Amino acid sequence: MSRQNITHKPGDDAAMMTAVQIDAPSAPARLVQVPIPKLRPRHVLVAVYAAGVNRADIMQRNGHYPPPPGASETLGLEIAGRITAIGAGVRGFAPGDEVCALVSGGGYASVCLVPASSCLPVPDLPGGHGVDRLSQAACLPEACLTVWRNLVELGQLRAGQRLLLHGGNSGIGTIAIQVARLLGAEIAVTARGKKKCDACRRLGADLVIDTQREDFTEVLTATWGKRPIDLVIDMLGGDILARNLVTLKTGGRHISIAMATGGAAQVPLGLVLRHRLCLIGSVLRSLPQADKARLTRAVRTHLWGAISRGELRPIIEKTLPLEMVDKAHKMMDMPDHVGKIALIMSPHAMSSRAMPSRGS
Repeated sequence: MSRQNITHKPGDDAAMMTAVQIDAPSAPARLVQVPIPKLRPRHVLVAVYAAGVNRADIMQRNGHYPPPPGASETLGLEIAGRITAIGAGVRGFAPGDEVCALVSGGGYASVCLVPASSCLPVPDLPGGHGVDRLSQAACLPEACLTVWRNLVELGQLRAGQRLLLHGGNSGIGTIAIQVARLLGAEIAVTARGKKKCDACRRLGADLVIDTQREDFTEVLTATWGKRPIDLVIDMLGGDILARNLVTLKTGGRHISIAMATGGAAQVPLGLVLRHRLCLIGSVLRSLPQADKARLTRAVRTHLWGAISRGELRPIIEKTLPLEMVDKAHKMMDMPDHVGKIALIMSPHAMSSRAMPSRGS
């Protein structure tokens, strides 16, 4: 794609873009024309080619996960595209650069305002150039930052340790398996059904437990012995938390990053005290920008090379045009869903004034 012929001019108040609008939790999504965000210092405007779909998007449209103060009300937490304009104080990026980024909102739109410190250069990926390459890049930021934050910074996972990961087939799970393998850890994952379990094995999980027919605590004990786990990454919540804790070694860490099956849990405090367990809650969206910037730098330093070498890759179930956002959200709950879903900005869904020419 050429870096020439960028048509959006910052400060042009008449410039419009396409964005997804949700009028009510049960209402279908609509594509509407809204003004392009105003450029801010230390921010960039990105013409979006693809946006990653996350379960947090569905929670927000259902009224359960509002954006942090000052963030866009438009859904979408990760994007890939090309910078069209840079604000005062931006260093290291220029108009025309291809980037991907984790954002606090606004990804389901043809233009997104992004803190420059959250931008990552689009890495070398299989599939060549164009939308396919950028759709892969759009599915990296949220999972990579989440995994680095929780496996490495908070979880302190090291070579030779054992990880229990629930939801190994998810976008985060598929990246977490690959990163844990790069770290030299042994990996146990849970998933439901043959397709999901087979995908986890192909990615390098050492022990895959099909929760449709197996109890994960029993399988862990039978395979690795009593209390074999150093770190649990849990996206389920609810009553599974107490079952997770019985798998942890003394001094083990339990990190809750979502609560897909419920937000209420009973914690066996006696067990926590006796085994000196550490229980951590973790979310990215509400972190201060300085912390997100630090995470972004760490991911670029430690994971971007692995992506270029083919040792780490996003697993994408499906790409759909932006106007099929409702279908994309429904696909998240399909029984055989593995990895990520990306929304592509089709030509008629993008403002010609906001979209840079792809050129040659």
